[in-house]
Amino acid sequence: MREIHVDDITDSVAFLCQTASFDLDDDMIQAFQSSMKTEKSEIGKDVIEQLLDNAEIAKQERIPMCQDTGVAVFFIELGYDCKITGGNLYDAINQGVSKGYGDGYLRQSIVRDPLDRKNTGDNTPAITYVEMVEGDHLTIRFTAKGGGAENMSRLQMLKPSDGLEGIEAFVMESVRLAGPNACPPMIVGVGIGGSFEKSAYIAKKSLLRPVGVRHKDERIAELEEKWIEQCNDLGIGPQGMGGTTTALDVKIEVHPCHIAALPVAVNIQCHANRHKEVTL
Repeated sequence: MREIHVDDITDSVAFLCQTASFDLDDDMIQAFQSSMKTEKSEIGKDVIEQLLDNAEIAKQERIPMCQDTGVAVFFIELGYDCKITGGNLYDAINQGVSKGYGDGYLRQSIVRDPLDRKNTGDNTPAITYVEMVEGDHLTIRFTAKGGGAENMSRLQMLKPSDGLEGIEAFVMESVRLAGPNACPPMIVGVGIGGSFEKSAYIAKKSLLRPVGVRHKDERIAELEEKWIEQCNDLGIGPQGMGGTTTALDVKIEVHPCHIAALPVAVNIQCHANRHKEVTL
């Protein structure tokens, strides 16, 4: 049984929180650069160029690329042959978030109670999902989810008879309603199937897949390509200023579901698509 001390987890989490805010991943940089070649609106091109400049300034000066540094969301893979020592996993992650956001001067955006709205002061607690897997490793996948894009996310329990046509209509309606409020160009995560909560879970988890990497199922991959085009035909454009780059990518995940149900969730990520991971 391999052992990992909680201090190593806390330090790794703190590092991920800061680098995610300062260093936009290469997949997003490349997606911006590619969209510069295809965007038909001059204003849209100018906005994308500013987003690239913003990312470079954040990287060079070690400052957040967006003032909304988000809620800290973690997808954990914990090997059956891996033992956490010195404390528990959840506390270690929360301590890492507190340290990372505090030391990095990142905005603390979490309130302790949705009704009294008092800020917790250290951006905790994190939202943490744990999946047990084969092996002796611990993989920590992190995304910082800003409020603007998250507020534009939607879920609907469709009827099986609605079929693919109904799913497609719901996804496109969600993107259209999100409009400029989601700070496009956006990444659209879609979860189809499972249960009410499972569809939302896989929709958000899909956002961790790098931009441009298609689903391994060719049938789903073709849908992703089709929906990217449909999103960009909506004309929302970068920052809602009009144009042909509304979505840089669409990610779809599916899961078995009840014969009488067809849950569909759409989780939208803004242009500050912050995702980092580490394996201990």
